[in-house]
Amino acid sequence: MNNAQATEEPVSEKLDRAKIIPVFIIILIDLLGLTIIIPLMSLYAASFGANPSTIGLLGAVYPAAQVVGAPFLGRLSDRYGRKPILIISQLGTLTGFLLLGFAGSIWILFLSRLLDGLSGANIATAQAVISDSTTEKTRTQGLGLIGAAFGMGFVVGPVISFIALSVSKNNFHVPAFIAAGFSAISILLTIFMLKETLPPESRVRLGSRSELSLSLLLRTIKKPMVGFLLGLIFVQQLAFGGFQQLLSLFTLNKLGLSASGNAIIFVFVGIVVVAVQGYFIGKWSRRFGEARLIRFGLVMLMAGLVLTAFTPRIPPPWYSRSELETQLTAERNLPGETPPTQDIQIPLPPEDRKGLLGIVWILIAMVPAAIGGGVLQPSLNSLLTQNVSALEIGGTLGISAALLSAANAFAPSLGGVLFVEVNPSAPYIFGSLILVIIFPFSARGL
Repeated sequence: MNNAQATEEPVSEKLDRAKIIPVFIIILIDLLGLTIIIPLMSLYAASFGANPSTIGLLGAVYPAAQVVGAPFLGRLSDRYGRKPILIISQLGTLTGFLLLGFAGSIWILFLSRLLDGLSGANIATAQAVISDSTTEKTRTQGLGLIGAAFGMGFVVGPVISFIALSVSKNNFHVPAFIAAGFSAISILLTIFMLKETLPPESRVRLGSRSELSLSLLLRTIKKPMVGFLLGLIFVQQLAFGGFQQLLSLFTLNKLGLSASGNAIIFVFVGIVVVAVQGYFIGKWSRRFGEARLIRFGLVMLMAGLVLTAFTPRIPPPWYSRSELETQLTAERNLPGETPPTQDIQIPLPPEDRKGLLGIVWILIAMVPAAIGGGVLQPSLNSLLTQNVSALEIGGTLGISAALLSAANAFAPSLGGVLFVEVNPSAPYIFGSLILVIIFPFSARGL
């Protein structure tokens, strides 16, 4: 019976991997650059003497800039095609990584993230490419492959970061230059391997400036279901964005994990995300549908945030406070440059209580958090593209990316304040409360 059903399954319900694999490879290489620097960005800033509030603002710069850049570039991709806009975005990312590598002060870190954010439509444009290449039945699985690329990036990128830091004796410049190298490779792959998925006859004409303005956002939000989904995308990312961007700071404070230790955490998260978005999400979306999958993701993310918040402050047996302080305040040497050593302003755990409970606890908490985050974005974006016309997919996904970025900008800024003024667990308690509030609305609205 099952064989007969499989034989009769329409071709449109099967993902055409031949069309998806090239963009998957390009985004994976591109994301390797990002995932190399994510585990160490908070610690990089801390090594310049930044406090948690400043580190929160640094985390907010990139997504805040994306709020401006992503919808604009997304709409331009509807007019000029996906490939040229993706290349422009990747060039901005490359320049940002190079600035990061040459950074001699905290302000250069801010500048590098600002530039990368303004040109950062990589993911939104890649989502548009996949939407062009899939049907409604296969879109969630196709978009899930971008998440799988994220997951694989979080497996490989932090390993590269760990090796680079070990070989360079914790020189934060080295991983940044390696990230720039991967970004350059992704540009070459886009130029020579990616085929344009939006033919000229299918492109939209931008008749006036209003096509690229706030009026487009307002018209899109007013559409049935679309406004609700965009609102849900923004609110759930308030919780998840703070979780992602403050995790390295949180584990530094609670467990005394260095950049290398945080890289291992991100590898573990990446393995879970690859399993969810590379394999399970396609099966789950076909069996349960996007609406039920979204509600499941909200519950899992909520559980992960609560567990993370209650992580015991027990550093692992190999923790040495003096060694960690040395790593974070050591001078970083480049030709002609020696940045000044400054005191670290993040409270580190004492050495009087060590054990495996803290590290085991945080790894367990990462499982539901990674599953929740892994299913939410592709499911929400898939449902979103099913409620707009083909001509509006690029612009709508650009708006989705902008709202994600707005949430990612607000979450670490608020989280940094909560971290300092309340306690390090407060950002995660706040995120879980947001999810508790929005869950009943998601149950009624989907």
